[in-house]
Amino acid sequence: MEYTKTKETDSKFTEHYLGKIGELTLKGSNLKTFEKQLVANLRNVLETVDAHVALKAGRLYVHATKESCPGVEYALDHLLGITGWAKVIEVEKSVEAITDKVTELCKEARDNGAKTFKIDARREDKEFPLDSYGIARQCSAPAYDSGILSVDVHNPDLTIYVEVRNEVFVYTDHKKTHRGLPVGVSGKGLLLLSGGLDSPVAGYKMLGRGMKIECAYFHSYPYTSEEAQKKVEDLAKVLSDYGLDTHLNIIPFTQVQMEIKKKSPEAFTTLMLRVCMMKACNLLAERINADCLITGESLGQVASQTIQNMTVTEHFADKPLLRPLIGTDKEDIVRCAEKIGSYGISILPYEDCCVLFSPRHPVLKAQIDEAVQIYENLGVDDLIKKAFEERKIIRFTARDNLAEKFATKAYTKESGLCLEDRNSSQQ
Repeated sequence: MEYTKTKETDSKFTEHYLGKIGELTLKGSNLKTFEKQLVANLRNVLETVDAHVALKAGRLYVHATKESCPGVEYALDHLLGITGWAKVIEVEKSVEAITDKVTELCKEARDNGAKTFKIDARREDKEFPLDSYGIARQCSAPAYDSGILSVDVHNPDLTIYVEVRNEVFVYTDHKKTHRGLPVGVSGKGLLLLSGGLDSPVAGYKMLGRGMKIECAYFHSYPYTSEEAQKKVEDLAKVLSDYGLDTHLNIIPFTQVQMEIKKKSPEAFTTLMLRVCMMKACNLLAERINADCLITGESLGQVASQTIQNMTVTEHFADKPLLRPLIGTDKEDIVRCAEKIGSYGISILPYEDCCVLFSPRHPVLKAQIDEAVQIYENLGVDDLIKKAFEERKIIRFTARDNLAEKFATKAYTKESGLCLEDRNSSQQ
């Protein structure tokens, strides 16, 4: 559905935004599928915000009321599938109107200390009388000739962007975002989400490749605190801002861990915990129709993440096991965590079950045959199934998160609702 101008919509939607599409343009015959998903995703998030979304000729358009701008900008900041966005000014489709607006913006910039400017023009409407170079040259002339600002095409203080399409948009600032693909075009993954730095970043990386994710968190109360669980809930909420929605499956794993501590050789306790998590995630992935499992492992980062130990844990996974951070060092992970807003939550001092039950001297080069034998001796299959069946589910959605901050329409809160899932299928 495209935005159709009327007197009513013109007076209502006075604010305009352009989203810039990057990687999607390379998709050839699949382009329409990706574009439809992108538009559907943004409409979903903006459901409680007074705005209209459309996509035409490689640009994402958002028309909004003035009151809706904070919500629109928050949604665009978190939207995967665009390279950036800008708040734009719509002007009359004429050389004179563009020139007037350019001159006005140059005067404002001069008053704020700017000395130089340039125009970056793009003409999609080939019937417009000037081409891109002509727009830049002719529309900049009055501001230059009158001495408002000098022209510097290499390193200007001010860049004025002009886009001539069905309408004409002028803007001076644009914000880079997360790029990637629209969430929902690449299947579904189950993320093993802990309270650390790595797993939220791994989830974000897969969201950026268009994959929807759900999350599994293994809670060992009273050895892990309620604060530790709340920390993971907050991380799932952060991810839902990028991924539209996610379900956090909280799996009670205390009994399983106690059996591991009792029956496993001490050096293998962390590795056996990972194995048992794989077994539980197999059950959950089957229930939610996930295509793969996702972890935050990085090669060599800790003892359980040697290539031999990761080979063992992967042996117990029924689905493909994706490790998007496998070649990433800690500094890069920290930078990404800061960018997406998970860092401050991840560093809170509430430890997860992996840390609390870590052996002093963990095995570094486990073998599959040995690990299989140790796992069989644990006899925990029934406990794992029981933990899976007793899990609790919390749903987080980007729409609800945004509505809590910026809603301009009637809103009924759905997030934070705990559900007991005893049925044969989830959702």
